[in-house]
Amino acid sequence: MARHRTSKRLLIATVLLALPPLWTLWSWKRSGPLMMQGTVLIKKGATVDQIADQMEREGVIRSASLFKLWARARQLQLIRGEYTFNSQASLSEVAGKLRRGEIHFTNIVIPYAAHAWTVQSRLKEFVPEDVFWNLWKSPNLAATAGFPDAPSLEGLVAPATYRIHHAMEPEEIFLAMVEAFHRSVRPKLEDGPLPPYETLILASLAEKETNLPEELPIIAGVYARRLRIGMRLQCDPTSLYARWLSGDLRFTAPLHEDIARLHPFNTYTVAGLPPAPIAIPSPAAIEAAKHPSPGTELYFVATGTGGHRFARTLSEHNRNVAAYRLEIARQNRQKKGKA
Repeated sequence: MARHRTSKRLLIATVLLALPPLWTLWSWKRSGPLMMQGTVLIKKGATVDQIADQMEREGVIRSASLFKLWARARQLQLIRGEYTFNSQASLSEVAGKLRRGEIHFTNIVIPYAAHAWTVQSRLKEFVPEDVFWNLWKSPNLAATAGFPDAPSLEGLVAPATYRIHHAMEPEEIFLAMVEAFHRSVRPKLEDGPLPPYETLILASLAEKETNLPEELPIIAGVYARRLRIGMRLQCDPTSLYARWLSGDLRFTAPLHEDIARLHPFNTYTVAGLPPAPIAIPSPAAIEAAKHPSPGTELYFVATGTGGHRFARTLSEHNRNVAAYRLEIARQNRQKKGKA
């Protein structure tokens, strides 16, 4: 009987000794409290204790204390970033993602022909609007891009796909874009007939005038000749850019009031190039600005069916304008007939 009581006590003691590690293992592996996918941002300078408490407070994990014990035992080094966790992610799964530094990135595409308002729209989830416009006019960032005297970062952002996350500071995101410009675009602006920044400006005008790569050198040639003889460029996209800078953000075709607006960017009312680019030019547009097509054409107008007609004289240009208007009228009649 005594031997039986001793065995029973030994069994109870063994079970009691096994309970804490079993409870810990169960707590480590059991489903977590998240009811849906959750996100944790680890910002610069955040400590393990702060992140553990934050995750418990936000319902990502059940026990901040257990996470802290594990983190100290593993000497966890947190990698700054944005981490996403599936619903009911266990403490083990959460800890594993943080240990491996599995940061969730978002791909943001900044395309050719994008201007300031396009860039701002694409970054709005990562950069507050007021912060965006302050950084857009940063002389330090313009200097990093290679043009310290540029009035803004217009044209100084490299067209690319950027991998960013919500734990990044806005300044970091901007720095990545202008450093990419300095690395991949700035060198390509050398060795043209115009200084590098003016080459960038001319390329941006051509970029916004046509969607056809084969027309880029021809349009650049028209503008280069106009600059040479002191003729105003009369570039429709600059009149729109002046509209937007004036606070009117309608993205429509130019109106008479836009053409007539007195503004440094409106090349209908101001001679020469505008003071800055009006968009991000493509490599083809930059090459066109460096190597404008030779010729005598001074005018061009859209065909209405894609592309442009080019002319050497004003009378020839006026005929092309009349043809364009007839084409637009024909298209409008056709639309009404189908309505």
